[in-house]
Amino acid sequence: MFNTLKGRLLIIAVGATWLSNSILFFFLSATDWQLLLFVLVFSSAFVIAIVHYFFAFIENKLLALESGLLNFRDNEFSNSLAIKGKDELSQLCHLYNEVAEKLRAEKQSIYQRELLLDKVIESSPIMMFLVDDDGYFVYSNSETRHFLNQGKRMEGEKLDALMKHWPEALCQAIMQHRDGLFVIEEPDNSETWHLSRGDFLLNNKKHQLFLLKHMTRELSRQEVAVWKKVIRVISHELNNSLAPISSVTHSGQLIAKKYQDQKLPLIFDTIKERIDHLNSFISGYAKFAKLPTPRLEANNLSAFIAQLKAQLSFVAPDNIPDEVVTFDPSQLEQVLINLIKNAQESGSALSEVALCIGLSSSQLTFEVKDRGTGMSEQVLTNALIPFYSTKQSGTGLGLALCREIIEAHDGNISLHNRIGGGLSVRIVLPRKS
Repeated sequence: MFNTLKGRLLIIAVGATWLSNSILFFFLSATDWQLLLFVLVFSSAFVIAIVHYFFAFIENKLLALESGLLNFRDNEFSNSLAIKGKDELSQLCHLYNEVAEKLRAEKQSIYQRELLLDKVIESSPIMMFLVDDDGYFVYSNSETRHFLNQGKRMEGEKLDALMKHWPEALCQAIMQHRDGLFVIEEPDNSETWHLSRGDFLLNNKKHQLFLLKHMTRELSRQEVAVWKKVIRVISHELNNSLAPISSVTHSGQLIAKKYQDQKLPLIFDTIKERIDHLNSFISGYAKFAKLPTPRLEANNLSAFIAQLKAQLSFVAPDNIPDEVVTFDPSQLEQVLINLIKNAQESGSALSEVALCIGLSSSQLTFEVKDRGTGMSEQVLTNALIPFYSTKQSGTGLGLALCREIIEAHDGNISLHNRIGGGLSVRIVLPRKS
């Protein structure tokens, strides 16, 4: 008790009372020690009562402050002190309440930001995983778990143990301890990825954060963007040259009519024919360079295929889902017409040119199949690149335009040789509501 503030105040008060009374009796030369003892006892009791009375007022506030500070230590800021009064200690309690309110608001703000950050990381297409200095997984987001561990939890697992089941190219990129691009080769295609990492201390322990980003589509988009820019520049220059040539040719034709020379009309007609061919050629490339954004709308899938069947001959599925799907009908029709015509020109019998359709809750798939000559590995690798063509009179834009349309729908297109001969072109579109 005497180690507390209240105990010390009692000792000081009683001691001061006894000392003052003793001094008073000494100067008064009093000899009645019984009276002195009575006065001392009475004054001590009175002082103790006074100290108890006034200290009770202080003690309640001090206990409240102690309880509040213990809550602060436990990161609990929801409690406020019910204090009334304008004395110094009450002002201190009011200040405590203000601090608690600010800390409470800051804690709520941090919590909301943590929720947002967690949501962003979990829904990010970039794979993120954190490994400690002992090689154990500390954190992995949803994309990482699904791509690298079949959706299973990775926290607490050993990095070396899980890497045994990962693609060899990814393992090599991790072991090389440097950032950069690498390629994962698959039987049907190859995918480009970018790996980056960062070292930092967490809880006084070294950790590594790995970021793995799929770059195939991004690189394809940049490549197509470069091609489009080249096409626009070439088209602009050609149009600037062809316009005056066309005008001069027309004037020459009018002048040639005044003369009876049979060669002049033939010469001017040939020039005009080549100008028209160049204009047609340029307009085809300009169409690729200025492909509009898809106008998504609801379409009945069965009616859409029936309209396509009226224009081309191919084997259609017997049971086409009679459901509504969202896409740009004119652009998707252009893609399928192009692919079916390619299949018909592949050397395949028309009865072997087929369109297969798949529909699930998350995606719509089209697959154009034929029994033609198929494609070599080199052609499969380059078929979707602009200007690449194996046809003598081809422009190399057909499949590139198809890819551009499908990727604008957030889908993907892939080419595969079929077992037994022929080609399969597969289109996967996300099913949008």
